[in-house]
Amino acid sequence: MNTIFPSIQRLAGACTLGLALSLWTTAPAAAAPFVPASDDVVVETLRGGLAGAARQAERARRAQLMREPRNLLLALATARAAIEGFRRSGDPRELGQAQAALSAWWTEPTPPAVVRLLRGTVRQSLHDFSGALADLDGVLADPAATPALQAQAELTRASVLQVQGRIAEADAGCARLQASNVARRGAAADGAGLAAQVCRAELASLSGRAAEGEATLARLATQAPPALAGWLALVRAEGAERRGRTQAGAFYRQALSAQQADGGEADVYTLAALADWLLDHGQPREVLSLLAGREEADALLLRLALAQQAVADPRTAGSIATLQARFEAAAARGDLTHRREQARFELHLKDRAAEALRLAQQNWSIQKEPADARLLVDAARAAGRPEAARPVLEHVRATGLVDVRLRLSADRTADRPADRSSLRLSDPRAARPLAQDPR
Repeated sequence: MNTIFPSIQRLAGACTLGLALSLWTTAPAAAAPFVPASDDVVVETLRGGLAGAARQAERARRAQLMREPRNLLLALATARAAIEGFRRSGDPRELGQAQAALSAWWTEPTPPAVVRLLRGTVRQSLHDFSGALADLDGVLADPAATPALQAQAELTRASVLQVQGRIAEADAGCARLQASNVARRGAAADGAGLAAQVCRAELASLSGRAAEGEATLARLATQAPPALAGWLALVRAEGAERRGRTQAGAFYRQALSAQQADGGEADVYTLAALADWLLDHGQPREVLSLLAGREEADALLLRLALAQQAVADPRTAGSIATLQARFEAAAARGDLTHRREQARFELHLKDRAAEALRLAQQNWSIQKEPADARLLVDAARAAGRPEAARPVLEHVRATGLVDVRLRLSADRTADRPADRSSLRLSDPRAARPLAQDPR
């Protein structure tokens, strides 16, 4: 799959990136050519883009950037638009467009802070986490960087650390941002200050303090401006889902509605999260409706195929063939960011547990979010190799993570197992997806 941005960075983008770059116009990204594995496979259905004058203006901006590659404002606007396009569509070609827009500075060790911020964001999306952290640390150490840029860098850095499972380090960064915001503004937190609080609440929910995080998020929800309400609902949904709370679905729908307000388009992250919740709660037909027309994103096509399989839809085989072609094409071009989705594909659509486990293990070596933990646990169960899930158990013990979807056996309170040293995998039959059509 194309990388999906964690909630922390989504909040960062909502509250800070717009502030930092609001003076620059945006330009949609152009797509690089994609070669399918076979002439018989529909690899992608292109969606409608800009029309008329808007399309001409977009082409003019791209042409101008080709003539003036060091036009900083134009390059930043184009890169930002491509990154936002990636968040909406999940298309990795948008990241290539963002990199191309910044090509004049891409190899510079110390480019302008705003370039370094966007370069770090692109590197994160490409799973170059060490390169991303180097760029983000550089922005934080740059005295010329504005508070808005530094806030964005701190939040994006926390996102990278969260993906890597470095929860305490991520929390320390958000705590710094919160303290800085208080020092500048007192009790009147701005968007970055609110995002820092949401960041810390989410990280609390990932480190054994789920009730504390849930309460904080509920309080912040009463203070959030409209621009942040949708993102906050998404964070609350994920926390509620980890705790097995039924209101998770309502929060996901609230986040989706906020994105679609005033004719906006829902992004891949939110659609995928809601689709997963629906699949886990036996509502595959709702997934078919939710994701209709969004098959261009690998992450969404995967979930669509799972829903099709659950209802014996005749289109299932075609979706599987298309996903297979896309994964093969990604491997051919050296794109290794698809491991999570490919492992899930192998486990639940191809019924190849051993291959799924291999991919899930590779994925776990790079990213350690709850979805990655669940994937490795499920693959280990299905492959009959419970010992392969040991890294997840160690991570859970170390961080305090509680996620009912992992189905770990141990006596537990509402927030944490009473004896974390006794954690083990439960019934191996739990490896199958939960999606079943109740009709």
